Amino acid sequence: MSDAHARRARTAPDRRTVLRGAGAATAGALLAPGLLSPAPAAAARASGVLPAYTFLREALDTASLAYNPTGELIFPCLRGTVGRLPDAPGRFLLYYAPHDAPGGVCLAYADSPDGPFTEYPGNPVVANVWDPHYRVSHVSSPHVMWNAEHREMWLYFHGENTTTRLARSRDGIHFAYEGTVLTTAMVPDTTEASYARVFEHPLPDRGSRYVMVFMRNSTGNHRSIGWGWSADGVTFDFDPDPLVGHAEVGVSDLSGPHLVERGGSTYVAYHTSQGDIRLTEVGRDFGLREHLGTVHTPMAGPPDSGRSAAPSFGSDGGVQYMFYEAGSRLGATIAIARAD
Repeated sequence: MSDAHARRARTAPDRRTVLRGAGAATAGALLAPGLLSPAPAAAARASGVLPAYTFLREALDTASLAYNPTGELIFPCLRGTVGRLPDAPGRFLLYYAPHDAPGGVCLAYADSPDGPFTEYPGNPVVANVWDPHYRVSHVSSPHVMWNAEHREMWLYFHGENTTTRLARSRDGIHFAYEGTVLTTAMVPDTTEASYARVFEHPLPDRGSRYVMVFMRNSTGNHRSIGWGWSADGVTFDFDPDPLVGHAEVGVSDLSGPHLVERGGSTYVAYHTSQGDIRLTEVGRDFGLREHLGTVHTPMAGPPDSGRSAAPSFGSDGGVQYMFYEAGSRLGATIAIARAD
């Protein structure tokens, strides 16, 4: 069996700790120098997991936003409200944020993923100052998970870049602060731990119900994808080794991970420093490492201008959508793409 298919040894985790001795079973061999694209068989598999997405429109008219302190928007997260939030302003809520200070978690709504979306008049719904809980330079990267057990929207967001936080809401608009769920102190050799997304994904061997994927920056200043698991979505254990390492796919940096479940397996989609979105199969138990290559190439022209990032996937009425961050790192907007 190749290294790319090697299974990690299972170790019973302790709360707020990381696995010990997992390094010997990490993901597969590095790509040969200069090999930046998958073999044809891998590329074919990647294209079979996700459909081709075609740009539809920008989700928001950024020039008309009442709250847009920095002129850039990142990290979209779309959530349906039907059967969940009876008084929601639309069938879909779109969460997003500026990144630069002061940031601020923002909300827009629509009755279709096709948009266009209407800005919520009370933005930001979460700011960089929340007394008595924190005062930071910025908050950003909102990811909202519908927690069916509690019938609440759970918001994970960062501020500062070393810290991921959690807030909870019964209406998707007004949030109560829960606390810190991830810091660089919890993951060895990291200087950033942010851009986290959390999904309900049981791992029975670990006694967990939820999985977190996030961007981890190393002391060598290269960004990879980290991961952790949790029984309750609040207290997580973290693997000290990357889930997907930047060198394993032949780039300098990775970010914006999102879980995708298709055909009985689990995949992680993420963007790279080359501007594209790639896919790695990790399997139902996160023991597989099969790098499948590029699944979405950015448009050369606007709004992508060579960069598609922070993908978020969903569907409505059988139609699949990808919301993503389009454009330069500090000049991006939120784009909607629809499956062909």
